[in-house]
Amino acid sequence: MNIKKKLIYSIISSEDNKKKESEEIVVKLSKKKNNNIHILHRALIHQLSNHRNRNANTQTRGEVSGGGRKPWKQKGTGRARAGSNRSPLWRGGGVIFGPRHKRYVNKINKKEKQLALRILIDNKFKNTIIAENFIGKINPPNTKIIVNNLKKYNLNININNNILIIVSKKSHDLYLSTRNLKNVELLAAHHLNIVSLLKAKQIIINKDALDIINQIYNE
Repeated sequence: MNIKKKLIYSIISSEDNKKKESEEIVVKLSKKKNNNIHILHRALIHQLSNHRNRNANTQTRGEVSGGGRKPWKQKGTGRARAGSNRSPLWRGGGVIFGPRHKRYVNKINKKEKQLALRILIDNKFKNTIIAENFIGKINPPNTKIIVNNLKKYNLNININNNILIIVSKKSHDLYLSTRNLKNVELLAAHHLNIVSLLKAKQIIINKDALDIINQIYNE
């Protein structure tokens, strides 16, 4: 059974850094807290597993080049019979039971994933800032503008403090402006994920991005 919880955010003006108005969103959470933790763990394992990729790939005797001709005749030489010089017993031959390329896939239901995201949005409520217009159009890319805007909201990028910026749409110039900032991650509202939200100590969300989050993840 799910319960509805209201989260009332204060929207801060980018010009004078004052609270201008409030925005209310409703998140649906599970009534059992233990169930919330379990679903959050499942969603985390799902994301980490799907990004895991084993690249090590050895070749079997059928994949190693060469070995088409029988090295010597079957009988009469006094040596052990051999059918190919690419046998795993030979130098340069295939590998027995070696590591192979593998994809790790872990399934999770869509509703479970959305519930996990809502749980994190609720947990990060106290560390979330809603900006009326955090950043406008940046052309050309300029990292200094991003740093100065973060300082307006008392967010310091020099300390060990992971900052997540959520915008409605991630432009190329905005991406170039933030990619050199080690503790800052830029994310579009449509691409919210468990790992990014868990890592973030401070979250700043653009007002139009909050509307998208409220619409998508509370269907």
